Amino acid sequence: MPVDLLRLDLVVPLLMYCALLWWVGRGLSWTARLATAAVTLVLIVCVLMVERGWR
Repeated sequence: MPVDLLRLDLVVPLLMYCALLWWVGRGLSWTARLATAAVTLVLIVCVLMVERGWR
């Protein structure tokens, strides 16, 4: 598979993550926003690792 400059499998989840974090984080404090961001990023990384076979 050729290497694409625009990796949609990475860009789309990150855009969705940013939109969801903005929507959810509107009523949260900064520490809660940071905690939500950290947990969500860890989940995204775990899903990508499982999807790619733990490489």
